[in-house]
Amino acid sequence: MSSNHDRREFIATVAAATGLAAIGAPGASAQGPAAASGTAPQLDLSWLDPLKGKHKQVFDYGSWDLSQDARPFRFVRNYIDSHKEVNRLEPPDVNATVGISRPSFAANASDALWVKYKLGEHFKINDPMTRQPSLRNIFLDAANEGVKALQASGVVFWQCNVALNAMIGELARSSGLPAAEVRADVTAGLNPGVRIVSSHMFALGLVQERGFTYIKA
Repeated sequence: MSSNHDRREFIATVAAATGLAAIGAPGASAQGPAAASGTAPQLDLSWLDPLKGKHKQVFDYGSWDLSQDARPFRFVRNYIDSHKEVNRLEPPDVNATVGISRPSFAANASDALWVKYKLGEHFKINDPMTRQPSLRNIFLDAANEGVKALQASGVVFWQCNVALNAMIGELARSSGLPAAEVRADVTAGLNPGVRIVSSHMFALGLVQERGFTYIKA
């Protein structure tokens, strides 16, 4: 690999890493004006502090192809339910985090983003009810193993910031809209409770340092 290529890749990575904000309070997406303008305030990792259960696991969905599986988060539910059945333990004594990066971004996106940016078409995800490219987040409300149900069980979903910046570029090109408009939409349009981390690799390492076991989904 040439030195010029290495330099371009390094600059692109640094630029991406400064693009969006970390999440502040629970239930929020990114912080408003700063995130929309592309300047990131200090990363808030306080959401990790309460995750001190006896059993802790991180599920790496960084390269998961959502178009190939309508039930991608059943493994997370199995983990939680098995601890309840075998060990008689439930959250907060059992903790789980789900790491989302670029290929699985759509799982963290609201229905509004799916409609405006045709995420079903973009990611080749069909709605099982219509058998057409989905105009809704089909992973959000699935009974028991959907994103909302898992969040209600204490599962934390994160979103890689570097991947998020790459997605903004992709969606700006595919939609023909200004990147600033797409950035504002995406920043405001993540599912409630999604935590933005500076990078997927950073977060995977950080949670393992805090005692989480690792599963590549």
